[in-house]
Amino acid sequence: LLNVMENNQDDLVVAVAGYKDRMDKFFSYIPGMMSRIGNHIDFPNYEAEELVAIANVMARDLEYDIDQDAFPVFKEYIERRMDLPYFSNARTVRNAMDRARMNAAIRTFEKFAIEGVNGGVCTVDDLKCIRKEDFQVLVDDIVYADASKRIFA
Repeated sequence: LLNVMENNQDDLVVAVAGYKDRMDKFFSYIPGMMSRIGNHIDFPNYEAEELVAIANVMARDLEYDIDQDAFPVFKEYIERRMDLPYFSNARTVRNAMDRARMNAAIRTFEKFAIEGVNGGVCTVDDLKCIRKEDFQVLVDDIVYADASKRIFA
C-alpha cells in the first residue's frame, strides 16, 4: 500500500477510518503510514444522554414508543456498556434497541398469548411499547454475566 501511495500520489486518494485506538494500532503496524496520511480527524464518542436521544429517534422511526420510566434504565445500560470492550456508539444503540424490541415482543406474547390477559387480545399500543423491563434484561446481562462474556452484552 505504501508503494502504491508513493508512486501514485498525484492520482490517488486513500481514506482510512475507524475508532482511534484501532487506528493507532493499525498505523503502528506500518511504519511511515501515519505520516503519509495528510489529514487526521478524531471524532469524540457520544455522551450517554446523546445515545439515549438516538435510541428515542430509532424507536420513533420504527414506530415504537419508549415508556418514560424506561429511559433511565436504558441510560444505565449505555453507561455500563461504554466501559466494556467493543463499544461502538450508535451501532451499540441499534443493537440494544433490536434486543429491547425482541424482549418487548416476548413480553407481549407471554402476557397475551400465554397468560391470556384481556382474553388474549392486545392493542397496537401494547405491540409497540418498549418498557423498562425490556431494557433491564440488557442491564442484567452485564451485571450478572460471567466476566469473560460481558463484552457481548
